[in-house]
Amino acid sequence: MTTAALPATSGIAPTLRRLYFLRAGFAVVWAALLAATGSDLGPVSITLLVLYPLVDVAAAVVDFRSSGARGLYVNIAISALAALGLAIASASDIPTVLRVWGVWAIVAGLIQLYIGVTRFRLGGQIPMILSGGISVLAGSSFALMASSGDPALTGIAGYAVAGAIFFLISAIRLGRAAKKA
Repeated sequence: MTTAALPATSGIAPTLRRLYFLRAGFAVVWAALLAATGSDLGPVSITLLVLYPLVDVAAAVVDFRSSGARGLYVNIAISALAALGLAIASASDIPTVLRVWGVWAIVAGLIQLYIGVTRFRLGGQIPMILSGGISVLAGSSFALMASSGDPALTGIAGYAVAGAIFFLISAIRLGRAAKKA
Protein backbone atom coordinates (compact mmCIF):
# COMPACT_ATOMS: atom_id res chain seq x y z
CA MET A 1 0.00 0.00 0.00
CA THR A 2 1.42 3.39 -0.96
CA THR A 3 1.14 6.35 1.34
CA ALA A 4 -0.95 8.05 -1.37
CA ALA A 5 -3.91 5.93 -0.28
CA LEU A 6 -3.81 6.71 3.46
CA PRO A 7 -6.88 8.10 5.20
CA ALA A 8 -7.33 11.85 5.70
CA THR A 9 -6.08 11.64 9.30
CA SER A 10 -2.55 11.02 8.06
CA GLY A 11 -0.06 13.85 7.61
CA ILE A 12 -0.67 13.98 3.87
CA ALA A 13 -4.09 15.69 3.98
CA PRO A 14 -2.95 18.90 5.73
CA THR A 15 0.11 19.15 3.48
CA LEU A 16 -1.96 18.64 0.33
CA ARG A 17 -4.54 21.12 1.56
CA ARG A 18 -1.92 23.85 2.06
CA LEU A 19 -0.29 22.97 -1.25
CA TYR A 20 -3.63 23.11 -3.09
CA PHE A 21 -4.48 26.50 -1.57
CA LEU A 22 -1.06 27.84 -2.60
CA ARG A 23 -1.41 26.43 -6.10
CA ALA A 24 -4.85 27.97 -6.49
CA GLY A 25 -3.60 31.40 -5.43
CA PHE A 26 -0.54 31.18 -7.64
CA ALA A 27 -2.59 30.11 -10.67
CA VAL A 28 -5.00 33.02 -10.34
CA VAL A 29 -2.22 35.60 -10.03
CA TRP A 30 -0.25 33.94 -12.83
CA ALA A 31 -3.31 33.89 -15.13
CA ALA A 32 -4.02 37.57 -14.49
CA LEU A 33 -0.42 38.47 -15.30
CA LEU A 34 -0.40 36.35 -18.46
CA ALA A 35 -3.72 37.81 -19.61
CA ALA A 36 -2.35 41.31 -19.03
CA THR A 37 0.91 40.65 -20.90
CA GLY A 38 0.26 37.62 -23.07
CA SER A 39 -0.91 39.07 -26.36
CA ASP A 40 2.54 38.39 -27.77
CA LEU A 41 5.73 36.60 -26.79
CA GLY A 42 7.58 39.25 -24.84
CA PRO A 43 10.01 38.83 -21.96
CA VAL A 44 7.30 38.87 -19.28
CA SER A 45 4.96 36.41 -21.00
CA ILE A 46 7.86 34.07 -21.81
CA THR A 47 9.00 34.18 -18.19
CA LEU A 48 5.46 33.41 -17.04
CA LEU A 49 5.12 30.53 -19.52
CA VAL A 50 8.32 28.91 -18.27
CA LEU A 51 7.55 29.65 -14.62
CA TYR A 52 4.22 27.79 -14.53
CA PRO A 53 5.61 24.28 -15.15
CA LEU A 54 8.54 25.04 -12.83
CA VAL A 55 6.05 25.77 -10.04
CA ASP A 56 4.40 22.46 -10.94
CA VAL A 57 7.79 20.78 -10.45
CA ALA A 58 8.21 22.39 -7.04
CA ALA A 59 4.66 21.43 -6.01
CA ALA A 60 5.21 17.84 -7.15
CA VAL A 61 8.41 17.66 -5.09
CA VAL A 62 6.56 18.89 -1.99
CA ASP A 63 3.73 16.46 -2.70
CA PHE A 64 6.14 13.56 -3.21
CA ARG A 65 7.96 14.28 0.05
CA SER A 66 4.63 14.20 1.85
CA SER A 67 2.95 11.33 0.06
CA GLY A 68 5.57 9.22 -1.68
CA ALA A 69 3.24 8.86 -4.69
CA ARG A 70 5.51 7.39 -7.36
CA GLY A 71 3.53 8.88 -10.24
CA LEU A 72 4.89 12.24 -9.16
CA TYR A 73 8.33 11.24 -10.49
CA VAL A 74 6.86 11.31 -13.97
CA ASN A 75 5.12 14.61 -13.24
CA ILE A 76 8.37 16.19 -12.08
CA ALA A 77 10.19 15.02 -15.21
CA ILE A 78 7.45 16.01 -17.66
CA SER A 79 6.99 19.44 -16.08
CA ALA A 80 10.73 20.12 -16.14
CA LEU A 81 10.79 19.10 -19.80
CA ALA A 82 7.78 21.34 -20.45
CA ALA A 83 9.59 24.33 -18.95
CA LEU A 84 12.56 23.67 -21.20
CA GLY A 85 10.31 23.06 -24.20
CA LEU A 86 8.40 26.29 -23.57
CA ALA A 87 11.64 28.26 -23.29
CA ILE A 88 12.73 26.89 -26.65
CA ALA A 89 9.27 27.23 -28.25
CA SER A 90 9.02 30.85 -27.09
CA ALA A 91 11.86 31.72 -29.45
CA SER A 92 9.60 30.58 -32.29
CA ASP A 93 5.93 31.63 -32.22
CA ILE A 94 2.65 31.35 -30.32
CA PRO A 95 1.42 28.26 -32.22
CA THR A 96 4.58 26.38 -31.23
CA VAL A 97 4.10 27.45 -27.60
CA LEU A 98 0.47 26.27 -27.71
CA ARG A 99 1.52 22.88 -29.07
CA VAL A 100 4.15 22.39 -26.35
CA TRP A 101 1.71 23.56 -23.66
CA GLY A 102 -0.94 21.23 -25.09
CA VAL A 103 1.29 18.16 -24.95
CA TRP A 104 2.27 19.03 -21.40
CA ALA A 105 -1.38 19.56 -20.39
CA ILE A 106 -2.33 16.16 -21.81
CA VAL A 107 0.45 14.22 -20.08
CA ALA A 108 0.19 16.16 -16.80
CA GLY A 109 -3.59 15.68 -16.87
CA LEU A 110 -3.21 11.93 -17.23
CA ILE A 111 -0.80 11.88 -14.30
CA GLN A 112 -3.13 14.03 -12.19
CA LEU A 113 -6.02 11.74 -13.07
CA TYR A 114 -4.02 8.66 -12.05
CA ILE A 115 -2.84 10.16 -8.76
CA GLY A 116 -6.33 11.43 -7.94
CA VAL A 117 -7.75 7.94 -8.44
CA THR A 118 -5.04 6.36 -6.26
CA ARG A 119 -5.79 8.92 -3.53
CA PHE A 120 -9.55 8.62 -3.75
CA ARG A 121 -9.90 7.28 -0.19
CA LEU A 122 -8.02 10.30 1.12
CA GLY A 123 -10.96 12.52 0.27
CA GLY A 124 -11.10 15.72 -1.73
CA GLN A 125 -9.83 14.02 -4.87
CA ILE A 126 -12.88 14.13 -7.13
CA PRO A 127 -12.00 17.69 -8.19
CA MET A 128 -8.44 16.54 -8.96
CA ILE A 129 -9.76 13.62 -11.02
CA LEU A 130 -12.06 15.95 -12.94
CA SER A 131 -9.26 18.47 -13.38
CA GLY A 132 -6.95 15.80 -14.77
CA GLY A 133 -9.57 14.73 -17.30
CA ILE A 134 -10.30 18.31 -18.31
CA SER A 135 -6.56 18.97 -18.66
CA VAL A 136 -6.35 16.18 -21.23
CA LEU A 137 -9.19 17.76 -23.21
CA ALA A 138 -7.76 21.26 -22.84
CA GLY A 139 -4.36 20.08 -24.04
CA SER A 140 -6.00 18.81 -27.20
CA SER A 141 -7.75 22.14 -27.66
CA PHE A 142 -4.43 24.00 -27.40
CA ALA A 143 -3.12 21.95 -30.31
CA LEU A 144 -6.25 22.90 -32.27
CA MET A 145 -5.85 26.57 -31.30
CA ALA A 146 -2.30 26.46 -32.61
CA SER A 147 -3.70 25.65 -36.04
CA SER A 148 -6.31 28.39 -35.99
CA GLY A 149 -5.89 31.60 -37.93
CA ASP A 150 -5.35 33.74 -34.83
CA PRO A 151 -3.79 31.73 -31.98
CA ALA A 152 -3.52 33.49 -28.62
CA LEU A 153 -2.07 32.79 -25.20
CA THR A 154 -5.21 33.89 -23.38
CA GLY A 155 -6.60 30.34 -23.51
CA ILE A 156 -3.70 29.25 -21.34
CA ALA A 157 -4.67 31.87 -18.75
CA GLY A 158 -8.21 30.46 -18.70
CA TYR A 159 -6.79 26.95 -18.29
CA ALA A 160 -4.84 28.12 -15.23
CA VAL A 161 -7.94 29.73 -13.69
CA ALA A 162 -9.93 26.52 -14.17
CA GLY A 163 -7.10 24.60 -12.50
CA ALA A 164 -7.13 27.09 -9.63
CA ILE A 165 -10.84 26.48 -9.07
CA PHE A 166 -10.30 22.72 -8.92
CA PHE A 167 -7.36 23.11 -6.51
CA LEU A 168 -9.45 25.38 -4.30
CA ILE A 169 -12.41 22.97 -4.23
CA SER A 170 -10.10 20.06 -3.48
CA ALA A 171 -8.39 21.96 -0.66
CA ILE A 172 -11.75 22.76 0.92
CA ARG A 173 -12.94 19.16 0.57
CA LEU A 174 -9.69 17.86 2.08
CA GLY A 175 -10.36 20.01 5.15
CA ARG A 176 -13.83 18.57 5.47
CA ALA A 177 -12.55 15.02 5.02
CA ALA A 178 -9.96 15.55 7.76
CA LYS A 179 -12.61 16.86 10.16
CA LYS A 180 -14.89 13.85 9.54
CA ALA A 181 -12.10 11.35 10.18
